[in-house]
Amino acid sequence: MQLDQAISEFFSGYFSTHDRSKKTEVAYKSDLEQLAAYAPEACCLSSVDAALIEGWAADLRTKSYAPASMRRKMVVLKVFCSYWVRKGVLPESPFWRVKLSFGRIVQLPRALTEVEIRGLLAQAKENHRTAEVPRKGSALAKHKDPRASARSYRALRNLALVDLLFATGMRVGEVSALDLGDFAVAESVFKVSGKGGRDRLAFVVDEQTVRIQRDHIDARVRLASGSPALFLNASGERLSTQGIANIIAQFRKDAGIERHITPHMLRHTVATLLLRNGVDIRIVQEFLGHASIATTQRYTHVTKDHLIRVLRERHPSLGFRTAS
Repeated sequence: MQLDQAISEFFSGYFSTHDRSKKTEVAYKSDLEQLAAYAPEACCLSSVDAALIEGWAADLRTKSYAPASMRRKMVVLKVFCSYWVRKGVLPESPFWRVKLSFGRIVQLPRALTEVEIRGLLAQAKENHRTAEVPRKGSALAKHKDPRASARSYRALRNLALVDLLFATGMRVGEVSALDLGDFAVAESVFKVSGKGGRDRLAFVVDEQTVRIQRDHIDARVRLASGSPALFLNASGERLSTQGIANIIAQFRKDAGIERHITPHMLRHTVATLLLRNGVDIRIVQEFLGHASIATTQRYTHVTKDHLIRVLRERHPSLGFRTAS
């Protein structure tokens, strides 16, 4: 079987029997197509051996791929080979002969400072305040300017987005995937379709956030759209993850925050602050929807840095030093 055919049939078979997101499928496709481009022309599936795999890894290294990216690509290839072993096309996986070292991967979550997160949230509220449509009876309200109405909704939507990201620690893809029916108004809880098919509940405990989310839903249900999505773009379709990233980027710019900010950094920030405020790590694990507590433990490195910095500044022993 040719490698190109094997890749095509893998996607027809593997993703029809495994519950994986479209984003995962796209990533798998990109990685396997990259392997096919590296392999010799008209390469057979059986030619994917240890030498080819180690050669591809070396090629990725020369192209300055990060260790985490290289490791992900090898995991995808390992799944691909295992699939064809189960199908009986390959007698064994070539990976048992492969020796690869990607180096130690240390990726600490990037969180915002308290000043930055306060500035971001304050900017969202200010944008919403200044974009509100004048009350009934005003000159603009009498004319029912649709542009003003659309501007007011977008400002409310954007406020609800940034507030929800910080309040619940949801991933940007989870927020984008939310539907109107996923928010139980009475209980103030969102049903979240999490990573790896793991559903969870995201509780909103701040009354101000609850009020913002309810105001947004009230405005959202009045919009004419065939989409069930909670957050809509200008075309009345589901707001994409890139659309959410653009909104956060604009808030950052308006707030005068210099460094680049991604929606995922809001998730990192709330997790870091929860641990810093003494919340048990297993509660933070449940809050974030991590399958393994090892993933959550990455945040303890960040809080340790903060702890050491504070101790160096305020430890009582510093006051007991005697002049030499």
